[in-house]
Amino acid sequence: MLRQAVFLDRDGVLNQERGYLHRLADLELIPGVAKAVRRLNDAGMFTVLVSNQSGPARGYYPPSHVDALHERLATLLAAEAGAALERMLYAPTLSPTEGGTHAGYSHWSTWRKPNTGMLVAAAWRFGLDLSASFMVGDKATDIDLARNAGCRGILVQTGFGEQVRSGSYQYTVEPDYLAADLSDAAGWILSAATSW
Repeated sequence: MLRQAVFLDRDGVLNQERGYLHRLADLELIPGVAKAVRRLNDAGMFTVLVSNQSGPARGYYPPSHVDALHERLATLLAAEAGAALERMLYAPTLSPTEGGTHAGYSHWSTWRKPNTGMLVAAAWRFGLDLSASFMVGDKATDIDLARNAGCRGILVQTGFGEQVRSGSYQYTVEPDYLAADLSDAAGWILSAATSW
């Protein structure tokens, strides 16, 4: 039987939005996030981080640094609430026209949001039902990803979410649900999941 999943953007959804994180210590959870992820864990939702991380493509740092940031994220979630993400996926690529300069990562990719590669790969590998799943993000591209993959899209107002709503960042979108933060989003997801 296919499972429901919650796909989570990273910066501005799970941790504070601070641009490119060159120092591990700069990755800090948004208040309430660990408990929200734990609620999703307890409900049996398959939780997957899906994030555009163009730092390697821009030559800012290697993929091993992104992996170290994700190890810190996992440690913080576990320490605060015994929460866990079942998988952490990210796109380290960026096309040259968008600013990619580092050989090996400077190209177009189906994994870079709003392309659906990460979600399709996760669904194929872990038996997930995208049509019954959710994408939570703070950017218009996250909501576009949800639409492209057939998920329900939730825009949180942390990170860039408020600017997306006002039209001052990226462009405006109409999510299936507008949440104050991940805690609010988790409550809506669990309510919607039981009625699905």
